[in-house]
Amino acid sequence: MRLAVSTLGLPGQGLGEAIEIAAAHGCEGLELRLHPDTGIYLDMPEAERATARNLITARGMEILALAGYARVAVPGPDAPVVEELAAGLRLAESLGAPALRVFPGGTDVVAAARRIRAALRDGPGSARILVETHDEMPTGADVARLLDAVGLPARAGAIWDVLHPWRHGEQPRDTLAALGDRLGYVQVKDAAADRTPVPLGTGTVPLREIGALLRASGYDGWASLEWERTWYPHVAPVEEVLPAARSWTGEFSRSRSE
Repeated sequence: MRLAVSTLGLPGQGLGEAIEIAAAHGCEGLELRLHPDTGIYLDMPEAERATARNLITARGMEILALAGYARVAVPGPDAPVVEELAAGLRLAESLGAPALRVFPGGTDVVAAARRIRAALRDGPGSARILVETHDEMPTGADVARLLDAVGLPARAGAIWDVLHPWRHGEQPRDTLAALGDRLGYVQVKDAAADRTPVPLGTGTVPLREIGALLRASGYDGWASLEWERTWYPHVAPVEEVLPAARSWTGEFSRSRSE
């Protein structure tokens, strides 16, 4: 596995500082939260996009995804959702990001599939839309049903946020089986019983089981540390948590001889 970090864990620190922190702790990639607070946002001017792209490539980093907030299954008209998705895909294209993260935000699988297909049809480039196991579709089975309805495996996939399926009663082996080869990447985290973020290996999430399952499956993609300091400002800085994430990723990565 390759280690990345989400800028959700670096509130107010800006892209340049995020890059330096990530590189100093062995990360190869960044999951870029779409928000003005991070310097990456949907309507950022082209000059800012070029600056951001140059900052990242100059440090030898990769973007694994833009972490957007479009809610694809939310009740209401299609047009605002499709436009937000299309804008995210355009930004991904200009930054060289291979994927756009979205949330379910509802339970309307038919509407969500229709909106995703429309955005992919009208959007530029080849960036994928990745639906996170989150909110009203927290399990791998939920997201798999949505992706089955979309029917475009090359352009639509999933993000396994390891907390939500497990806390809703889905066993890690079942999450992995449900997502299968549509798994775009893994968001790794740990949490106390009340969902407060804690360093990896000190909370309730079965991370050793998850790591072993990923390794046994042959997974060699991204593991992105999603340290939710934006929502929990009292927790430790991400710099104190990244060493455990690096250790976890290293322990469950496949060796070159495998």
